[in-house]
Amino acid sequence: MTVILLRHGRSTSNTAHTLAGRSEGVDLDDKGREQAAALVERLGELPIKALVRSPLLRCRSTLEPLAQKLGLQPVIEDRLVEVDYGSWTGRKIADLVKEPLWAVVQQQPSAAVFPEGEGLAAVQARAVAAIRDHDRKLAEEHQADVLWVACTHGDVIKSVVADALGSHLDSFQRITADPASCSVIRYTPVRPFVVHVNHTGAALAASLTAPPPKDGDKDAAPSGDAVVGGSTD
Repeated sequence: MTVILLRHGRSTSNTAHTLAGRSEGVDLDDKGREQAAALVERLGELPIKALVRSPLLRCRSTLEPLAQKLGLQPVIEDRLVEVDYGSWTGRKIADLVKEPLWAVVQQQPSAAVFPEGEGLAAVQARAVAAIRDHDRKLAEEHQADVLWVACTHGDVIKSVVADALGSHLDSFQRITADPASCSVIRYTPVRPFVVHVNHTGAALAASLTAPPPKDGDKDAAPSGDAVVGGSTD
């Protein structure tokens, strides 16, 4: 099973340099809408079987063009919602960097709990569980390997990638997830394989449509332990 972790396109909050969190009505800006439209070319030719998204507007807007192209109805997954930043929600980043908690978020995120909000460790737990649950459900439904998309938020993606890499959550700030980027993880019975991180190139097709090894190929990797491909950046 392979999941494309898609961050929503650039939002009005991104350009205003505020922490959107779960604020109502935060949508894509003009650049973000261009990024959403470009997903049709970047992902539209892939054999994607399901679209899952955060309930927030900016994720809905990001997936709409791709969903129309694929003829799929996105499934809303509450566990992929943005971090609950509590009283930090809506504040300017320039002001937040002066808060003592900011250093904790950067240096020891596993210990960070936002005032009146949630902790990053809890975010990782719910997000990884959501990805694993949808992976399992799709495998049972299709009885085959399935490629699917989960559209969510930067810190959520970084926490899932850190888990797949076998890294402690305290390392997750080393991972980048830009607006409209794709990070790709293939889950197997052996271990997860991180195929891409922060992919912003023209297409993922070169690394996600490799033909399976022929029967009897002595050089083929064991079933369930095959690397899907390399970078197209």
